Amino acid sequence: MIKAIFFDYDGVLTTDRTGSVTTIRYLSGQFGVEYDILRNAFARHNADLLLGKTTHNAIWRAVCESVRHELDFGWLEAAFLSTPANAGMFDLARRLEPFYALGIITDNKKDRIDCLRKAQRLDDLFDPIVVSAERGSGKEGAAVFEYALGCLDVKPEEAIFIDNTPENLIAPRQLGMHAILHDDSRNDIDGLIATLTTEFDLRLS
Repeated sequence: MIKAIFFDYDGVLTTDRTGSVTTIRYLSGQFGVEYDILRNAFARHNADLLLGKTTHNAIWRAVCESVRHELDFGWLEAAFLSTPANAGMFDLARRLEPFYALGIITDNKKDRIDCLRKAQRLDDLFDPIVVSAERGSGKEGAAVFEYALGCLDVKPEEAIFIDNTPENLIAPRQLGMHAILHDDSRNDIDGLIATLTTEFDLRLS
């Protein structure tokens, strides 16, 4: 019997495939720096940001030097806040919430998720919210999934994980969790509902 559903954040609860896409698109428009140039400047720091080994504040000077442009750090929060919520997926979560525990498992930067937890009131609907930068490990391994399951005291076979990247479904499946791939380019929420209600016999309000 399913007791918990865990959602990825970017590409599932948002309509942008990754958080980097959102952040870089906004900063590129704000400062007039080419998207690809800005993306490359951030990319060299991305792995450490996702694992909590560094922060945006710590890398900001290096990014500015890389793009040869003085970027006002104050605009980073606005970039975070430009994240487009996937309204249909949030609606689905609200319909599941009366019957199941809901959580988020995301490879993400701590400062970004801290900002969006408040702006999108994520804690009202999801608990736990497991962030790679806080745990020091990501979805390529079992640790974040084991931690999330432990927070709710549920067994792997009692939980579903929804993600938009096939590689992120390998570890939870090996652990024994049910895993569903959500194609962010189609964002077929009706199809997801059909899977949840027919294959897993889930209830919706």
